[in-house]
Amino acid sequence: MDRLKRKKYEKLLEPMQGELVSMARWIAATGQRMVILFEGRDTAGKGGVVQAIADKINPRQCRVVALGKPSEAEAGQWYFQRFTQHLPGKGQITLFDRSWYNRAGVEKVMGFATPDQVEAFLTAAPQFEKMLVDDGIHLFKYWLTCDQAKQEKRFAERLSDPLKRWKLSPIDAAARARYADYTAAREAMLEATHTAHAPWTLVDFNDQRRGRLTLIRHLLDRLPSTRCEEATIDWPPLGHKPLEEEFGVLEPIKMRGTDAD
Repeated sequence: MDRLKRKKYEKLLEPMQGELVSMARWIAATGQRMVILFEGRDTAGKGGVVQAIADKINPRQCRVVALGKPSEAEAGQWYFQRFTQHLPGKGQITLFDRSWYNRAGVEKVMGFATPDQVEAFLTAAPQFEKMLVDDGIHLFKYWLTCDQAKQEKRFAERLSDPLKRWKLSPIDAAARARYADYTAAREAMLEATHTAHAPWTLVDFNDQRRGRLTLIRHLLDRLPSTRCEEATIDWPPLGHKPLEEEFGVLEPIKMRGTDAD
């Protein structure tokens, strides 16, 4: 299947983003809470789909969480503790760009967690997620799949592009040789944590644009009816000629021209 062209992708995405805005309006109006986890290999496309979902939603309502390496203090906490503080309140959405499943993936494969810690996590995660679901949170878990050839191509693009090079780390370089180990870790994770109350959904992200559309459509189709009347705003005429801004204490810097001007 040919890679989806940007213009067609944007045309297909636009109405879905309208549905996402409607979803957010429904969540706010009804006081729902939503958590979406995005997991997958490095370069799979987690950041891109998170951005596509959050792009048109009020950022005060939709929070994107992408946590870094835990601090020494956090490393001594209950494992789920640093994630719980980012759970949504009434009428809110949280998108986790990587989540508590780091323990079953990179921490396991790269040796940052002991086998006992990983085993304890795999036992605790379904129980933790059941508490979230039982408390009324809408929980969705997505794993983005990516073949190694695609991954290598994306690594090369990041390496050659100064604007993307920040996405690379020594961990990425070390992980390249452990593609099969990550596969085994993922399968063990799915076997232990794919539950009726919090199932996983795997989405093919070898074509990231098609993957985003597929994931967003799947998300929207799993929700109940989100039709919600949009509040009307009384917007009377201004009543006078629009005023130009006036400045006394300071002046704004002058606009700079471009070669296109």
